[in-house]
Amino acid sequence: MSGSVRLAVCAALATAAAACALLPLVNPAGWLLQAVLLLAVQTAAGVAARRVPLARPLTVAGQGVVMLLLLTVVFASGQAFAGVLPSPEALHEFALLLREGTSDVGQYATPAPVTDGIRLLLVGGVLLIGLVVDALAVTYRSAAPAGLPLLALYSVAAGLSDDGSDWVWFLVAAAGYLLLLLAEGRDRLSQWGRVFSGGAPRAPGMPPSGPVGAGGGPAATPVRAGHRIGVLALGIAVAVPAVLPSLDGGLLDRQGSGGGPSGGGTISAVNPLVSLQDSLNQPENREVLRYRTSSQTTQDMYLRIVALDKFDGASWKSSERHVTDVPGRLPAPTGLGPAVRTTSVDTSISAAEWYAQNWLPLPYPADKVQIDGRWRYEPEGRTLVGDRGQTTRGARYRVTSLLVEPTADQLASAPPPNPRLVREYTEVPDSLPPVVARTAREVTSGASNAYEKAVKLQDWFAVNGGFRYDTEVQSGSGSAAIAKFLKQKAGFCVHFSFSMAAMARTLGIPARVAVGFTPGTSQADGSVSVGLKDAHAWPELYFEGVGWTRFEPTPSRGTQPDYTMEQTPSGEVPDEPSTDPSTSSEPTAAPSASDSCPPELRKQGGCEAAAPQQPGDGASGGGLSVTTVTSWSSLAVLLLVVPLLPMLWRRRVRARRLDGSGGRTEQDAADRVLAAWHELTDTAWDFGVLPDDSQTSRKAVARIVREAELDDEASRAAQRVAAAVEQVLYAPRPGPVAGVADDVRRVLAGLRAGAGRRERLRALLAPRSAVQVVWAGSRRWSALVERWGAPRWARWAAQLRGPRGERG
Repeated sequence: MSGSVRLAVCAALATAAAACALLPLVNPAGWLLQAVLLLAVQTAAGVAARRVPLARPLTVAGQGVVMLLLLTVVFASGQAFAGVLPSPEALHEFALLLREGTSDVGQYATPAPVTDGIRLLLVGGVLLIGLVVDALAVTYRSAAPAGLPLLALYSVAAGLSDDGSDWVWFLVAAAGYLLLLLAEGRDRLSQWGRVFSGGAPRAPGMPPSGPVGAGGGPAATPVRAGHRIGVLALGIAVAVPAVLPSLDGGLLDRQGSGGGPSGGGTISAVNPLVSLQDSLNQPENREVLRYRTSSQTTQDMYLRIVALDKFDGASWKSSERHVTDVPGRLPAPTGLGPAVRTTSVDTSISAAEWYAQNWLPLPYPADKVQIDGRWRYEPEGRTLVGDRGQTTRGARYRVTSLLVEPTADQLASAPPPNPRLVREYTEVPDSLPPVVARTAREVTSGASNAYEKAVKLQDWFAVNGGFRYDTEVQSGSGSAAIAKFLKQKAGFCVHFSFSMAAMARTLGIPARVAVGFTPGTSQADGSVSVGLKDAHAWPELYFEGVGWTRFEPTPSRGTQPDYTMEQTPSGEVPDEPSTDPSTSSEPTAAPSASDSCPPELRKQGGCEAAAPQQPGDGASGGGLSVTTVTSWSSLAVLLLVVPLLPMLWRRRVRARRLDGSGGRTEQDAADRVLAAWHELTDTAWDFGVLPDDSQTSRKAVARIVREAELDDEASRAAQRVAAAVEQVLYAPRPGPVAGVADDVRRVLAGLRAGAGRRERLRALLAPRSAVQVVWAGSRRWSALVERWGAPRWARWAAQLRGPRGERG
């Protein structure tokens, strides 16, 4: 196998390795085999074109034509001429598939089904990246820049996936890229026929030289160095992302990567609403959980995942909390007094195999949880979170919880809460628009206590405020989103729950937002199915003696609690609270939005069963977070700066070598001449004239003049530099030589003038002499190994063997 063919094969393997990072995004994975087969045909077309040989642009264009034909055969053969040649109808089919694929990507949660549109995006994207990688690494013989399209392919996959095995796909992609670099290095060595490696002593800065050995001679040194550099680069690539900002996944993502502890004592603040809206807009209501319960009714069986108790003006999120081992019986709920009626409920829950996230859905308040695995308990929010990668995937668990049934009288007569709790849970950011607090006061005007205010807020949102339920409204959780929602009066559960919680806080009522699932849909076998469209967010308000209490401000979603169905008291509290349950005791998988339903009947729940269902609701963080901006900014800086490092290094070295300042001794003058000579040979190297240590300075200059076709002025300047070098190296007492740096600059100008535009850009942006940095690193590594490596280990081993070795 020739070097070019080997390099093409490695380029295809590197592309396929990077494409493996897309596997967690879709299911099934058969598309990858199809993409690899088409990539192999496209690569073979490039190999054939280079053997003809065709011009480089024609080779790339030919591979592009082959890619189009392959995609036509696979995706639009019915509309193509003879099933192969693209026709206008075939191009129209491509446009339709691309539009459908883009729509499907926005509709489905990962792992998405492989629709025709998504398959075209995946396969076409892999072929396009493969074409760019092959063109850079093989056609234009520049494998290092080929890492950029590979990085783009991996970054797209990593940005969309929060799979716990992301590091595996990173290693696969990195191994493919290193394989490509090693193949290019081997190909370059075979073309040079000579390796400039350490051997005989030489002047500082001169490139090493020596013949390529068949065994372990000088040629083996750069090979070993390449392996070491590859391993070092891979180690740095693994370590650097660990300290860079990362993109947080949503709580309702497929695996919910954010927020779980890793053996530590706290859980970090997370934003669990990133993908909730997308999940609820799915065309298919995939089952997330299934449960059986001893409760006579499931209308209050909300499965709570986490409570968002911190509002910083940009979003609601959970605070950093301490976690402990899960106790055999959970502590009593905060604020719940003995006067409130409670009923013990037993529930058995099973999670779907595809649903994997760190937080465990539980009825609130849970009293006892029986589950296998590594789980930790967060007391403040009464939640369980996975430890060391533990997720809900396929989990089976039993929960004993309390059905808390306060009366309106108990809520209305609740004493003031603990001042510490009030301070923490009534805090609002300075950025909260004044309209939020003003509207809260207007809506609750006439209420004499916190309970009345809470019911008035709930009824204003759900019944008489003119609000409309709409999952297509742009989601957001910040202060501006709340103010916009109050003005437009259209949104889904995120807007309703966030707004009510923020308004309650402005009224001095402790409030937070719970995220989880509504009760689900009863099945014929007695179980209850909870789907993606049941994802929900609702406010919890605190009342001393009752504890954290659920309210439901979102119209047509879930059920309003019985203790809020009583007409708002005016002046005095009624003696008998309402005990009539909501009409709908079996919530459906999706909400209804019946605009024609009278407000009074809608408040009593009478319209829910008959109204047509709409897609569910949920939340996702609005706008770009600081973490996202920082992450992508860091990536952009890396992509911009790293390719410029060789150019910056050469500019710095050139300025230092041609600087005429310094000492005035004979040795200083000699060093300046040799530094200028090194700059001349390195620049000639950048323009394609390889250095040769075996030649004298005069012969080296003659070779540079001949191969670079220098003009007369540059030739004479080069010869003067060569004469100055001879005087420094061979004269008994070298005298000072003036103007050497200026002569080198004339030679540099001649090299630039005689080179083509492309060669000038190559010498500027990717100077060949920059490889000396790699060689210097290799030599230092070898010296370090020789000093601290095998010899010292061998001595330690001999000392450990000691007498045993002597007896043997």
